[in-house]
Amino acid sequence: MSIASQLPTSTRFRADRLLDGPIIHSALPGLEAERGANINGPSLVRVPETTPGRLGRYYLYFAHHGGHYIRMAWADELTGPWTVLPEPGVLHMDDGPGVRHIASPDVHIDIATGQWRMYFHMPVPEQGQRTFVALSMDGLHWQVRSEDLGWFYCRAFPWQNAWFCFTKDTNVGGILSRSPDGLQPFDEGPTVTPRGRHAAAWREGDTLHLFYSRAEDRPEQILVSRIDLSIPWQQWTATPPEVVLAPECAWEGACLPSQMSRWGASKVPVHQLRDPAIFEKEGKLYLLYSGAGEINLGIARLHLL
Repeated sequence: MSIASQLPTSTRFRADRLLDGPIIHSALPGLEAERGANINGPSLVRVPETTPGRLGRYYLYFAHHGGHYIRMAWADELTGPWTVLPEPGVLHMDDGPGVRHIASPDVHIDIATGQWRMYFHMPVPEQGQRTFVALSMDGLHWQVRSEDLGWFYCRAFPWQNAWFCFTKDTNVGGILSRSPDGLQPFDEGPTVTPRGRHAAAWREGDTLHLFYSRAEDRPEQILVSRIDLSIPWQQWTATPPEVVLAPECAWEGACLPSQMSRWGASKVPVHQLRDPAIFEKEGKLYLLYSGAGEINLGIARLHLL
C-alpha cells in the first residue's frame, strides 16, 4: 500500500476545477438507472467543423465499467450543458470482436485526412481483456477492425513516425508498447508506472508528461510523471510521481473515508479520482477525470508552472 497523500505536489502543473460539480453524472437524460450507475474513462475531442452530421463543438466519449456500449455526449462549451447520445451510443459490444462488455474509449482525429480512430477494449475468451480499434469519418459511426492490438486500457500517442501506448496487464499496469502505425499490434516494452490504471499523455517537445492513477494508493488520485522521449523507447522510464489533483469535493468522494483503492470496478462512491484524460485547446490544457471512483466525470484547467 502507498500513502499517496505523502507524495509531492506537481511542480509543473496546477489544476483548477472549472465547475463546482461534475460535467457528466447520472442525473443527465440518457444516463438513467444502470446506464449511469458507473461512469469512467473519458476521452474528449474537438470536432472539426467539416465533420459530417456534426452535433456540437466537442464530443466526450466515456464508458461504464461493465457496459454494453460506448457512451458519448456533445456540447458547445467545455462546461456544458452536455447532451448524452441515447443507447446504443456510438459503438455497441455486439458490433465488436469480444464479449460481455466494451469500455475504455481513446479517440484521436487525423485533421489532414479527416479519419477518426477509437481504441477500446473488450474481453476475449481465454485471453482476457484486449484492445481493438475502430475507424470513422464522423465520430458517430464506427467500423471495427478485428486485429487484437494488445493489452487493455490503451492510451495512445504518435511520436516519430510510430504510435506508442500505455496499457494495463492484469493487475500490473503501466506497460509501454509500440506499433508502426497504431493499427497493427503493439509490441510490448517496459513497465513504466507499476499499478497504473488508465493513463493520459501530453507531449512537450521530447518530454512526455504521463498522467495516471494507481490502484492500492490511499487515496487514489491523479498523478503525473515525466518520460524522456529522446532515448530509445525500450529504455524509457518515468520519474517519481507527483500529485496533480486529489479528491477535495463531496462529488469527488472527499466526504468518504480515505481507504486503499482496489483493482477493478468501483461499484459504490469512494474517496478516489481515476481515469485522467488530457485535452488541449488553443494552447490551453484541460484535465478530465472520474470522480468518487467511477461515479461522474469532472474537468479542470491545467496551468503550467
